[in-house]
Amino acid sequence: MSRAGRADRPHGAAERWIAPALVAAVVVAYAPVVRFGFLNFDDPEYVVENEWVTRGITPAGVWWAFSRSHSANWHPLTWLSHMLDCELFGLAAGGHHATNVVLHAAAAVLLFVALRRMTGDVWRAGLVAALFALHPLRVESVAWVSELKDVLCGTFFLATLLAYRRWVARPSRLRYGVLTAAFALALMAKPMASPCLRSCCCSMRGHWAGWPGRCASV
Repeated sequence: MSRAGRADRPHGAAERWIAPALVAAVVVAYAPVVRFGFLNFDDPEYVVENEWVTRGITPAGVWWAFSRSHSANWHPLTWLSHMLDCELFGLAAGGHHATNVVLHAAAAVLLFVALRRMTGDVWRAGLVAALFALHPLRVESVAWVSELKDVLCGTFFLATLLAYRRWVARPSRLRYGVLTAAFALALMAKPMASPCLRSCCCSMRGHWAGWPGRCASV
């Protein structure tokens, strides 16, 4: 059986509880952040003192997010997400922190699923995803409101990687469309998604027939 075939085998009992366990681990580890406030570095410029953001979702705000660079970045999806947080939570910092936690938990699960399907190894995929979920280097991104751009980009980047794996296994216009949409959203959250995707995809060459040829198309 090919590697791709092994990776697509029916999921076992272990895989059914690893994803919920990753979510639970992230929630437990990062639960204290919902009691944190805003920081005086970047948070005022990104949220607290940014009138476009604090108004919530408005037509003018959406236009501003897509048409202007602000804080040395063009990342409209990040601005829209901050606006949505203000729409839902106002300037109650706990809600903004909770959004980061939810996105980080989603990213951990997406990483697990992507690695599981790429390698066919449930336990190694779960271990790597757990290290990503709980590694101290992730604390800054999850516990800092302004770093929403990082966890948002990471979530869509991992969704892109999973979509790319599915497209390589069985190409179709629909799967390519999903891949393109996920990648576009990752770029609109934080531009660092571009070099990361190519590096990750090219490092996986050889896992499926035809991969090296498609790698050049990323």
